Amino acid sequence: MKATSNNVMKGIFWSAVASAVWGISGTTVQFISQNQNLPADWYLSIRTMGAGVILLIISLLMYGKKTFGVFSSWRTLGHLLAYAIFGLMANLLTFYISIQKGNASATTILQYLSPLFIVLGGIFIKKQRPLSTDMLAFVVALVGVILAITKGDFTQMSIPMDSLLWGIGSGITAAFYVVLPKPIAKDHPPIVILGWGTFIAGVLFNAYRPVWVDPPVITGGVVLSISTVILLGTIIPFGLLLYSSRFAPSDVISIMDALQPATTAVLSVIFLGLGMNWVEVVGIVLVIVAIYILQRGRKNMEQVGYREEDF
Repeated sequence: MKATSNNVMKGIFWSAVASAVWGISGTTVQFISQNQNLPADWYLSIRTMGAGVILLIISLLMYGKKTFGVFSSWRTLGHLLAYAIFGLMANLLTFYISIQKGNASATTILQYLSPLFIVLGGIFIKKQRPLSTDMLAFVVALVGVILAITKGDFTQMSIPMDSLLWGIGSGITAAFYVVLPKPIAKDHPPIVILGWGTFIAGVLFNAYRPVWVDPPVITGGVVLSISTVILLGTIIPFGLLLYSSRFAPSDVISIMDALQPATTAVLSVIFLGLGMNWVEVVGIVLVIVAIYILQRGRKNMEQVGYREEDF
């Protein structure tokens, strides 16, 4: 699809909605990981399998036999497996463990580092130069991320080191799930790619830890929490992210992840009692400013045209 100004703005909008929904899910994941006492491997098995089955049923109802079109070639299948393993599986695992060892607000901010890895990949692998407005937005947002994580005290982090490392891993894998499905997202419906990717991830997680083997105590709170995460943390945001990749380049989509830590931080303060000082607020504000810079830059590209970046 041609990357016109209108298409890019459409991609920005839908990726922003996906990030905001993920922010809501992040708060729910923290509640599950720290209050429901669920093993990470069991939780990931039931989450991915449940979401995968639901998405494939929806895909069959909407597209019928086209649901199996992703298996038409080895190339497409290779991209799908890479997306399922290095994108979905790896990101869900690193994100959950980082939250379990720290908190949702810090982890979602660390996941925002994904634009750095996408930009670096474009520079070193495809020898591309990012747009100046993209770089400005990234720098402003990165300053905001640093302020939010350190709370103004640059001699120490506000989260444990293991949570920090898993959070950085979440940022790297977030870059993977943006980049890896792009080649097949152009030819196949987003929900089909997401459905198969999530289902494959679910099968692999269950191969390691089947949901029926030594399950934890299932309560109404557990069922409600997992259902919320499946909907708001998997089906809706991943689908919107894949849809947005049809209109905007990867680095732009990933920068919109800035809405995720902002949403999670606010909800964590309201519902989980997380403390927040003025430095963290400034950091979140800078992230929002970065989004404004990104949007203004893309609007101004209409007069000079826009170069699609396929990385």
